[in-house]
Amino acid sequence: MKEATGELNMTVVTVVAIAAVAAFFYAFVWPAIQDSIQKNTYCAQSQCTNCVDQGDGNQLCDCVYYDAEGQVEWEGKCSLTDETN
Repeated sequence: MKEATGELNMTVVTVVAIAAVAAFFYAFVWPAIQDSIQKNTYCAQSQCTNCVDQGDGNQLCDCVYYDAEGQVEWEGKCSLTDETN
């Protein structure tokens, strides 16, 4: 009976640990991943001006992304390579 109780305790500890890791991922890591994907999408489809050469083949530009109705949906800085211009 003691072995069964010990196995149950280890199962509970494992489930709680997995739940804690999952909660941390969804609370902190996943939003950062989503923001990065969204910013990369906006940068790839935006209109950019005022580009400053950073000297390493990249340019830092002020970019604006317009939605389907022509309204500004996002404004920010994008790092563009010479290949994306």
